[in-house]
Amino acid sequence: MTTEQFARERDYGAAISIARSMLRRGLITEREYRKIDTMLGRKYRPIIGGLQVKNT
Repeated sequence: MTTEQFARERDYGAAISIARSMLRRGLITEREYRKIDTMLGRKYRPIIGGLQVKNT
């Protein structure tokens, strides 16, 4: 894994963790969470993070 890919994985993981927390707290809906996940996936193009099971 390159340094650049590691940084993308790290940044995706941090951002999706925040979104997941917002979903659990009821601040966003499941639909909004899925939209955020899609947008973050396009932005960061994670390899490992994109394979994780979506446990909310």
